[in-house]
Amino acid sequence: MSLKAFHLIFITLSIFFTLMFGIWAVVNHGSSGKTADLFMGIISLVGTIGLSVYLRYFLKKLKHISYL
Repeated sequence: MSLKAFHLIFITLSIFFTLMFGIWAVVNHGSSGKTADLFMGIISLVGTIGLSVYLRYFLKKLKHISYL
């Protein structure tokens, strides 16, 4: 597995986990009312957007390198 393939998998999993955590934290805020849960959820969702932008940049920059 190349470094490009590993990086692609790692960033994709990071996007998935930050998205799931952000959703969980915002929903948990609805039931608990803790401000910290809402803050962590919003920060995580912003991180999801940032990672998605980075993934797009990464794919454009290294499109000429194979995945092998």
